[in-house]
Order: sequence, then structure tokens, then C-alpha cells
Amino acid sequence: MEMFDLSAYYLWIKSFHIISVISWMAAMFYLPRLFVYHSQSQPGSDMSNQLLVMEERLIRIIMNPAMIMTYLFGIILILTPGIVSWTEGWLHVKLLLVLLLSAIHGLNIKWYKGFKCEERNISHVYFRVANEIPVVIMVVIVIMVVVKPF
Repeated sequence: MEMFDLSAYYLWIKSFHIISVISWMAAMFYLPRLFVYHSQSQPGSDMSNQLLVMEERLIRIIMNPAMIMTYLFGIILILTPGIVSWTEGWLHVKLLLVLLLSAIHGLNIKWYKGFKCEERNISHVYFRVANEIPVVIMVVIVIMVVVKPF
């Protein structure tokens, strides 16, 4: 039986991977910004309830599906013969940073659930800083993938 040739679809797979990453990062940048406002709102207020709706939709409709698609297309790319070499250090750094982004994704879900339970135990300053971490990680990932410094 002949193996399915993924390399014929490489550019399509890579395109959908990049689209998924952009969507995931957009949500990862925006959600902590919503948390900044949410942490300053009064529990049970109209503003708090509106932010809960916005956060839930962002997570359910954009962030979670985009992360899943990022992983799916990324795994397909890794399985495409001749695309990656496991001996190159940049790939290991990239994958480690993707795992870190996934952990931050999980923290975002945890923080959302806290707001859903009307908790306000984290300051808006914390969320302002948390908002910048995915940006820095994304910059390093892009440099690893494009420049491949090692």
C-alpha cells in the first residue's frame, strides 16, 4: 500500500497552520485585555455580565478551535517528510514555547472561570503584564522559525 504524500499539500497545510496561529494569538492577546476591564468591574454588574459573554465567546468560538487547529496543522507539518529535522535546536525551542503558550491558554481559561464565579482576587495590573507574555513568546517563535538561529 502506498503512503499518502503530504508533501504535495505542504503549502496548503502551512497556510492553514499560519492562519490558525494568527487566530489563536489574536485571542490570546485580547482575552487578558478583557480581564483587565473585568477585574475593575463590580461583580454582578451589567459590565461584568457583558464581559463574561465576550470572554466566553472568544474562548469557545475563536481561542479553543484556533489552538486545536494550530496543533493539528503543526503535527501534520511535522509528519510531512523532509520538512523538519529533529536535530535542529530552533525546532525544540519553538515546540517548548508552544507548550508554554498552551499553559498560558489554560491559565486564561482558569481566570475566566474565576470571573464566572465572581472572583476578583487578581489585579488589573497583573492582567496588563499577563497580556504581554504571549506577545514576547510569539516574537521568539517567529524568529526561531524564520531565522533558525541554531
